[in-house]
Amino acid sequence: IVAVEDVFRDHGYDGATLSRLSEATGLGRASLYHHFPGGKEDMARAVFVRAGERLAESLEVEGGPAARLDAFLGEIEALYDRGRRNPLLGAMVLGGGWPRFAEELADAFRQWTDAFATLARAAGVEGREARRRAEDAVARLQGSLVVPRGLRKPAVFRRTLAELPDQLFA
Repeated sequence: IVAVEDVFRDHGYDGATLSRLSEATGLGRASLYHHFPGGKEDMARAVFVRAGERLAESLEVEGGPAARLDAFLGEIEALYDRGRRNPLLGAMVLGGGWPRFAEELADAFRQWTDAFATLARAAGVEGREARRRAEDAVARLQGSLVVPRGLRKPAVFRRTLAELPDQLFA
């Protein structure tokens, strides 16, 4: 799944050819279809599930909202190699996956927003304001994955991660 994720991240859905997926995984096409009978669509769905599980698990750490957010942001930082890797969700939205995976992509963005809103409420931020801050945090975080890649300045991503707790909890 990690190798498949990298291909989708680097080439988008349309550019993730079976040849590229086969080369990245070291599996022949028949083996890929054995593990993913639905082909490339199954692979993409497995990538979404894995990414969601990793982030959900990071929120299960002991501690208050700040500790849980820190763990979540640590997982995001690792997932995107401190801002040096392409954003998976963005690559899938822009790389031809949106029509086919609209619901999965919407779910992923909702999961992030729900997680941030839950943490903000746990830190004492009121309902609607917690939701607004969560949506802003997701938008800022996703943007911080795209802009630094274009500028070749991963520090922008890391700065966003560092400022996110204040944005969410202040």
